Amino acid sequence: MVAHVLRLRIALVFGALRGDRRHLTRMILGSIVLIAAVAAGCWAVLTLADTRAGVVLAVTVLGGSGVTLGFALAPIVASVSDPLDPRRFAVLGLAPAPLAATIAAVGLVSVPIAAVTAVAVAAGVTWGELGTPWWAIAVGIILAVVTCGLLARVGMAVTSLFLRERRSRELTGLFILAVLVVVVPVGVFLASLEWRGTVPSQLSEAVEILALTPLGAAWAFPGLVVTGAEAAPLSFLVAFLTVAALTGLWFWLVRVLLTTSERPLTGRERGGLGWFAVAPGTPGGAIAARSLLYWLTDRRYLVNVLAIPVAAALTVVPLLVAGVPLEIAVLVPVPVAALFFGWLPHNDLAYDSTAVWMHIGSGVRGASDRIGRLVPIILIGVVLLAVAVPISISLHGRWSALPAMTGLCAALFLCGLGLSSITSATWPYPVTRPGDSPFQQPQRTGSGGALAQAFVMLGAMVLSAPVAWWGWLSLGGDEEATTLALWGGLAIGGFTAIAGIAVGSAVFERRGSRIMEFAESS
Repeated sequence: MVAHVLRLRIALVFGALRGDRRHLTRMILGSIVLIAAVAAGCWAVLTLADTRAGVVLAVTVLGGSGVTLGFALAPIVASVSDPLDPRRFAVLGLAPAPLAATIAAVGLVSVPIAAVTAVAVAAGVTWGELGTPWWAIAVGIILAVVTCGLLARVGMAVTSLFLRERRSRELTGLFILAVLVVVVPVGVFLASLEWRGTVPSQLSEAVEILALTPLGAAWAFPGLVVTGAEAAPLSFLVAFLTVAALTGLWFWLVRVLLTTSERPLTGRERGGLGWFAVAPGTPGGAIAARSLLYWLTDRRYLVNVLAIPVAAALTVVPLLVAGVPLEIAVLVPVPVAALFFGWLPHNDLAYDSTAVWMHIGSGVRGASDRIGRLVPIILIGVVLLAVAVPISISLHGRWSALPAMTGLCAALFLCGLGLSSITSATWPYPVTRPGDSPFQQPQRTGSGGALAQAFVMLGAMVLSAPVAWWGWLSLGGDEEATTLALWGGLAIGGFTAIAGIAVGSAVFERRGSRIMEFAESS
C-alpha cells in the first residue's frame, strides 16, 4: 500500500506542472524562486562554518524554529486542500492505523519537505566541520524533518475538521495579517542587531529557551552536543517526545476523519458571502462585515487610509529643516499616524448615507453598531502600527525605546477610537455621497464638523499627554518612565476606548430618529 500511495503522490507532484500556458509559467517561475531561495539559504548556512559554534547554534535554532513554526501555520493560512486527506481513502475500507502510517511516510515526499531537508543537511555539514559527531547530526536532521512533516499533516487535518466551513479568501487574509503582525517586528529586530562574530545579548536567552521547545529542540541538538552543553540530553528528549506526540495526534486525527462524515455546506459556509461568511452571526458581526466591505472597496475610505502614512512621513521634513536630530525625528511619524488612525472613524456613520436605516430600523443595540464599525480600522491600524513601530525604533537605534513608543501609540490610537465612537453618533456632518469622487466635499452648515474633528483630535492628545511625557523621559534613559509609558498608555487608551464605546452606544440609541433625519437631509 505504501508503494502504491507513493506512486500516486509522485504523480500528483508532477501533475502540478500540467495545465495551460499561464499555469505552467506560474509554476516554473515559482520553482525558480524556490530553488533560488533554498540555494541561498544553504549557502548562508554553509558560510557559518568559519564562525563560532555559539553563533551557528543561534542561527540554526532561530531559523529552524521559524521554519518549523511555518509548517504548523501554513495549513491554517493557505486555503488549499490536502491531496492526501485520509477521507479520500475512506471508500477503500482501510484500517486507520496502517493508513495513518502510510500517509505520514508518503507525506514526506513533497517540495516543502525537500527544501527543508536541503537546509537541514547544509546545517549538518556546517556542524560536521565544527566537530559534531555524525550520529548527532543524523539524529538532528531526522527529528527536524519528521517534525515539520508531522506538523503539516496535523495542521491540514485540524484545518479540514474545524476551519473548512469558514475557509475563504477573507479568512486567509486575516491569518496573513496576523502573521505579519508577528513576523515583521521580529524580522526588523533581528536585522537591526550587530553580531560581530558573537551572539547578541538580546538573543542568548531566547536561543536557550527555543532549544528546549518543540520548535527548536531538534535543530539545537547537534550544536548542544558539540559545545558540550548540559541541555543536550534534554533537548533530544523534547525533540523525541514532540515527534511521538505528533505521531499519536496524527493517528487519532486519522481515526476521527475516517469515522466523521462531512455535512453539506450552506451558502454562507462556502464563503460566497465574503466577510459575512467570516464574521460571527451576530448583529455586531454583520455590521463589522459590512464595514469591512466598505473600508476595503469604497474609494472614500481608501483615500483617507492611504493619506495617513504619507502625511505622517512628511512630518519628518520640517523637523529636519528645523535642526531636530534624525534619530529623534524618525520617532514622530508613527505616533502621528496612530493619532490619525484613531481620528479617522470620527464621522463614519455619515458615510453610510441613507443605508444607516438598516441599523436603526432593525433595532440593533448601540454597542453592536459602535463596536462593529471600529473593527475595520482596528485591523488596519494594528497591522500598520505593528509594522511601523519596530521600523521607527530600528531607525532610531535604541530598542529600549520600544515599550514607550508602543504605549504612546496605543494611547493615541485607542483614545481616538473611543472619542470617535462618541462624535460619529453625536455630531455627524455631511460627507461625500457614495459613488462620488472622494476629493469632492459637500458644503457644510454649522460647526458640527469642526467640533467633532477638534474634539477627537485634541481630546486624544490631551489624554495621551502623560504618556508622551513619560516617553520623552524614557529617551533620556529613565527605566521607570519607560514602564509607565507602556502600561500607562495601554491603561489610558483602553479605558478611554471602553468608556467612549459605552457613551457612543447610549447616544446612538437615544438619537436614532435624528440620525435618520440627518441621513435623509445630507
